[in-house]
Amino acid sequence: MFRPKLPTMPQPTGHVTPPAVVIEPTTITPGTPAPPSAPAVPASAPVPSRPTVQLTPGTALALVGGGTAVVLVVGAVLVSMLLAVAVTAASVTVCAVVLRSLLASGAKRR
Repeated sequence: MFRPKLPTMPQPTGHVTPPAVVIEPTTITPGTPAPPSAPAVPASAPVPSRPTVQLTPGTALALVGGGTAVVLVVGAVLVSMLLAVAVTAASVTVCAVVLRSLLASGAKRR
């Protein structure tokens, strides 16, 4: 009941044929230059590249504003978490002092 059932590997049921495509190795003879695969580009022609991003003053200002907003939000979250930990620690401390004083006053009466 508690033992897992392991699947069994299925056995091949028929005659297995090898693949029909046979790849033969090619021979490389040293000393014969290979033909160039692409035409040579002259040195004066510009090399095509991906387009560059142009930052205008408006987009730069938007990026700075967005970064500032992210920093302020993350800072506010971290400060609020620190404040929550500090308030919890203070309340636990007050509870411990009250319990200690109650226990000490109860021990004096006996």
